[in-house]
Amino acid sequence: MKQAELPILILYYSRHGATRKMAELIAQGVESVPGCEARLRTVPPVSTVAEATAPPIPNEGAPYVEPSDLEQCGGLALGSPTRFGNMAAPLKYFLDGTSAEWLSGALADKPACVFTSTGSLHGGQEATLLSMMLPLMHHGMLMLGLPYTHPALMTTASGGTPYGASHWAGANGERPLSEETRALTIALGKRLAGAALKLKER
Repeated sequence: MKQAELPILILYYSRHGATRKMAELIAQGVESVPGCEARLRTVPPVSTVAEATAPPIPNEGAPYVEPSDLEQCGGLALGSPTRFGNMAAPLKYFLDGTSAEWLSGALADKPACVFTSTGSLHGGQEATLLSMMLPLMHHGMLMLGLPYTHPALMTTASGGTPYGASHWAGANGERPLSEETRALTIALGKRLAGAALKLKER
């Protein structure tokens, strides 16, 4: 009987598509590890207009995340565009509503990583990555970054940090992902999946 693959949740919010592309590369890295399955999920946008509602199913891309996705995952990759050195409001809004999972310890001792895209090269990539780690640490997750054993960290001119994958997307997401960014993003997904498997085997 074939053993079920370990689901790795890749949860992201994307406005112009750059963060979504990174999420897909994380998924590629996850699925390069035998025994792991990438589960792409997103969050609905939020509005200052109380009456505004999003459709129950997105028109395109990944489905919206459910609490069960958090409970079932063996690891989590969290991605967001940068908003003044912080994650975007829709992702923060979702995380603010995970107190039940925090109380139950649903994410405790599971590995996690973070990734981001920015409109400008110095738009707050590292600050965003660090701020995204905070709620995950409150959940008791084990944070993973990118070690300098990846040569692309020393040569990239478009993003990439030891705190997680990052990408200089341009104001409207028009800049393509560089080869270094692609390699680092895939490597981050692979590292997350490998750590999740090792922790499962303990």
